[in-house]
Amino acid sequence: MIKNLVKKFIPSFLIGWYHFWLAFIGAVIYGFPAKKLKVIGVTGTNGKSTVVNLTAKILEEAGFETALISSIKFKTGKKEWLNDLKMTMPGRLKIQRFLKQAVNQNCQYAIIEVTSEGIKQHRHKFLNFDMAVFTNLTPEHIESHGSFEKYKETKGKLFRSLKESKKSEKISIINLDDKSAEYFLSFWADQKIGYTLMEYEACNPKKVSSFIKAVDVRISADGINFSIDNTFFNLKLLGRFNVYNALTAISIAVSQGISLEICRKALEKIEDIPGRMEEVIKEPFRVFVDYAHTPDALQKVYQAISGFKSQVSGSKTICVLGSCGGGRDKWKRPELGKIAENFCDRIILANEDPYEEDPESIVNQIESGIKNKNKVLKILDRREAIKKALNLANPNDVIIITGKGCELWMCVTGGKKISWDDRKIVKEEFKKLNL
Repeated sequence: MIKNLVKKFIPSFLIGWYHFWLAFIGAVIYGFPAKKLKVIGVTGTNGKSTVVNLTAKILEEAGFETALISSIKFKTGKKEWLNDLKMTMPGRLKIQRFLKQAVNQNCQYAIIEVTSEGIKQHRHKFLNFDMAVFTNLTPEHIESHGSFEKYKETKGKLFRSLKESKKSEKISIINLDDKSAEYFLSFWADQKIGYTLMEYEACNPKKVSSFIKAVDVRISADGINFSIDNTFFNLKLLGRFNVYNALTAISIAVSQGISLEICRKALEKIEDIPGRMEEVIKEPFRVFVDYAHTPDALQKVYQAISGFKSQVSGSKTICVLGSCGGGRDKWKRPELGKIAENFCDRIILANEDPYEEDPESIVNQIESGIKNKNKVLKILDRREAIKKALNLANPNDVIIITGKGCELWMCVTGGKKISWDDRKIVKEEFKKLNL
C-alpha cells in the first residue's frame, strides 16, 4: 500500500536518487566490502540461479572460498541459508552486509544473480563487478520496463558498470547463440569471452578475445553429455538449456585459469539444482518441479520433457501451471497456455502467486490461449491441483509442475505469505496414493 502511494505521488527521478544514495550509504556503512572480493554478476532472463550455483561448485572444487546470492539461497564460505525473501536480488543494505560477511568468512569470490528490477533500483551500484555474465534474453517484465528494448538496456547497465572501478581486469562472458549477443558484446571489457553450441559465425570473431564451444551434445532422460576441447562432460542435469547453463559456468571458470578437468569433476558431482528440473518422484511415473515462469523457459522445460517422454510409447505429459499476479506481465498469460497446449496432454491451471489479483481471472487469462478446452482442468487450490495430477498419472507418465520451483512462500491478497514448497506438497500427496 505504502509502496503504491510512493510510486503514485513521488516523481520517478526522485525515487531513483533515493535508491542510488541508499546503495552508497550501504557501501559506506559496511566499508565497501566488494573491493576486497572478486565479484561476478550474472544476468539474463533465464538460467541465472543455475549458473550462479554451478559456478560456485567449480570455484570450490578449485579450492576457492565463495559467496553467492541467488533466488535459491545465500552462501558465505561454509555457511548457507535459503532465500526466503521472495526477492532474487536483496536490497542495497542487505547486499552490502552480505558482502561484508563474505569478507569476514575469507571468501575470495562473490557470485551475484543480477535482475533487471534490481538494476532499476540501483542495487548493482558500488558492487565493483569484476565480471559481467550474460545468459540469454527473452521478453520479461515488459510492463515494468515499458518495452523489450528498455528491458535489454537495463540489463546492459551491468556491463556498463564494469567501467566504474579499475581495481582489476574486467571480463565479460557472453552467450554467442543469443540474438542479443551483439548488444552485450558492444560494451567495453578488458577481455570478452563467448560461448556457443553452434558454428561460430553468428558473431564477428574480432569482437571476442576467445570463445568456448561445446560439441557432440547429447540429451537423454538421464542427463546431458558434451565435449569441450576433448574433455568429455557427463552431467546428471536435464535438458538442452542446462548445456548452456553449464557452458556459462565453465566459461567463467576458464577465465579464472581453472582447468576443464576441474570443471568436469565439479559439475559431474551435481545431482540437481533445487527447483530447477528437479525430479521429485521417479517411480511409477516421474514428477518434476521447475521454476519456469516465462514463455521461453516454459517451452524449453516442456521440450526437455517431450524429448525423453517420447522414449516410452503411450506415455502422457500432465502439467500444472499458473501465472504470477500483481499486474505482472499479463501479456504472457495466454502465451503460457498456448505453449502448454502444444506440449501437454492434460493441463491443470492452478494458483501460483496471485498477490492482489483475482486468482480465477489469472487462470482464465491463461486458458484463453488454449484452443482445446477438453485438455484443461481449472483447480485454483494448488495442493488440490497437484493431487489431481498425481491421480491422473499412469506408469511412465511425466508430471511437470512449473512456476514456483523451490520457493518457500505463496503470496496472496492482503500482503500475506503462505508457507509453501511444491516439492514438499508433491511428496505429501504422493504418500496418500494407493499404489
